[in-house]
Amino acid sequence: MTEPRFLPHDPWTPKLSPEKAAKEFHRFLSRRRSVREFSDRPVSRESLEWVVRCATTAPSGANKQPWRFVCVQDAGIKKAIRKAAEEEERDFYAKRAPQSWLDALAPLGTDDHKPYLEIAPWLVVVFKLATEEDGSPVYYAEESVGIAVGMFLAAAQAAGLATLTHTPSPMRFLGEVLERPENERAWCVIPVGWPAQGCQVPEHALQRKPLDEVMVVR
Repeated sequence: MTEPRFLPHDPWTPKLSPEKAAKEFHRFLSRRRSVREFSDRPVSRESLEWVVRCATTAPSGANKQPWRFVCVQDAGIKKAIRKAAEEEERDFYAKRAPQSWLDALAPLGTDDHKPYLEIAPWLVVVFKLATEEDGSPVYYAEESVGIAVGMFLAAAQAAGLATLTHTPSPMRFLGEVLERPENERAWCVIPVGWPAQGCQVPEHALQRKPLDEVMVVR
């Protein structure tokens, strides 16, 4: 067993008070939107690399970092992903989705038409590791990847980029199209780019539950 080695902590110290710093961060994050209307304006690879670097600062179970960010700009691959995703979505909306789910989605205006999967300059397909490449276990992979994706979205917002979390079901086709190893499981697809001119978002998506409904103090 390897003995732990400790280093001095170098904390981030904002110039503002904790309350003011958190309030300013909220003001910035509250402008984030899930966008379905993208421009084809390019986003540099370097910009995306920094967003991914931010995501990989997330905590993870036993520091296993059980994520892969597969960044797709190839038009042919994006077209293949769109084709397969729309096939799954047509089946979902027509056959598999319970009415309660369709009712919940109705105010958002979603359907099986996913042009943004081709238009956005980048598709970032996030994979969760089921095991390490050598078969050794990972821990709390679901939770770890979820935290990393949240930090990815926040970093993209900081860069001025628009995003959307798309979760086709099932997602096995993503591993096949992207030729990923058996130990990786697709977790979500994130189109990344610039919002289209005149982009609109559903009003329903702007609603947030009040703090006293989501925060409990004991």
